[in-house]
Amino acid sequence: MQLFYNPELDSSAKEVTFDKIESRHIVKVLRKKMGDVLSITNGQGSLFEAEIIVAGEKKCVASIKSSVTKEKGWNYHLHMAIAPTKSLDRLEWFLEKATEIGVDEITPIFCSNSERRVVKMERLQKIVVSASKQSLKYHFPKLNKAITFKEFLNDDLDGEKLIAHCYDRKKTPLKDINVPDKTTILIGPEGDFSEQEVDRAISKGFTAISLGTSRLRTETAGIAAVHSVSLLNQ
Repeated sequence: MQLFYNPELDSSAKEVTFDKIESRHIVKVLRKKMGDVLSITNGQGSLFEAEIIVAGEKKCVASIKSSVTKEKGWNYHLHMAIAPTKSLDRLEWFLEKATEIGVDEITPIFCSNSERRVVKMERLQKIVVSASKQSLKYHFPKLNKAITFKEFLNDDLDGEKLIAHCYDRKKTPLKDINVPDKTTILIGPEGDFSEQEVDRAISKGFTAISLGTSRLRTETAGIAAVHSVSLLNQ
C-alpha cells in the first residue's frame, strides 16, 4: 500500500490537488493514471480513498470517494524530549525509528552540555512525515519547535514525567514504572544532562529512570525508551 499525505484534508473535502513534486512522483514514478485509486491521510487519524481525475505530471487531482477514521494503534500518549545530537544523522535516525514504533510528540531540547544548538525543523518534519507514511501511520507525531531545557521544564506537563541520566544516583528502571496514559521522557545530549539539570527536573516532579546497565548514545537511549513504553503498554 502506498500512503500519501495532505494535512489540509478533512471530512468536508471533495477532491485533493497535489503539488508539482508529488504529482510527478505519482504520475511519472509510480505510473498512476486516471481512474487509479490513491490512499491519503491527513496525519490526524483520517484515511481517504481518492480516484485520480487529472493525471498530469505538473498537476495531479483526485476525487475523494470515501473516508474513515483509523485507530492510533497504541493506547497511550508518549512525549519524547530529546537533545539534538552533534551528528544530525543520528537525530534523524531517532526520529525515523521512534515514528515507526509509535510516539505522539517530539521536542528537541538544548541542554547545558549540548554540542548542537541549531536544528532545521523543516528537514526534521520531512523525516517524520516520510517515516509515518512508510510505516502506514494515520496519526503523525507532533514535532514541536526546539527549545531550551529550562523552557521545556516551565511548560505545564500532564501525566508521568521521567528523566533518563547516567549519574550514579537513585534511579528506577523504566521497566518498573507503572506507565500511565500520558508520559513525558527526557533524554539528554552526548555529555548527559548536568547534575543541576537533573536536580531541577526532579524538583519539577520528574522521576529519574534507568534504561539498563549499558551506557547508551543519545539516539539509542531515545529508541530504548520509546520501545520500552510500547512493550509496557501491550
